[in-house]
Amino acid sequence: MEILDSIYQKELLLQLQRGHEPAFNALYKAYSKPLYMRTLRLVKNKNVADELLQEVFIRLWNSREQVNPEKSFQSYLFTIAQHIIYNYFRKAASDNRLMETLLLRHPGHYLNIDQLLENKETHQLLYRAIERLTPQRKLVFCLCKLEGKSYEEVSRIMNISVATVNSHMTQALAFLKADLLKNREFLLLLFCIAGIGKP
Repeated sequence: MEILDSIYQKELLLQLQRGHEPAFNALYKAYSKPLYMRTLRLVKNKNVADELLQEVFIRLWNSREQVNPEKSFQSYLFTIAQHIIYNYFRKAASDNRLMETLLLRHPGHYLNIDQLLENKETHQLLYRAIERLTPQRKLVFCLCKLEGKSYEEVSRIMNISVATVNSHMTQALAFLKADLLKNREFLLLLFCIAGIGKP
């Protein structure tokens, strides 16, 4: 749900595309506070949060001609913020204490494989992990998760029992979660996506 009235916001975005500073200021006034609060919740530092917020709006201004008034501006802005915060944490990823914090805040049971497949930032990392499954387990996972087949259908295709299909899926999911949680890049992506979230 957008913060501003849709008609008013569309007009502001059209003006923004033309480099109209008052329109930019109006958008900043409307969106800066909620975006700042979400950023602060992640970085735990007011000065850093303020710097990242300014970077978000600088990037918005520099890419103003690419803004599509017909699409959700809030989603567009929050996506910019996701990338900027991710880059901030990536630079700090050599700090093991930071990675321990990410692990504590995102335990393995939180991971939803279906959501990771749908998210463009995480699906590439997930596919790399899928490639590391054993051949039979990989086939079961791909048939069930990627092709949407039922366990019964997979059991007929592979000539194995439904119980065996279930066992392969359980072990595949456990492997993927454990594998992904060892990946620093994935942890940072997950942390930023969950923290900024979808408006």
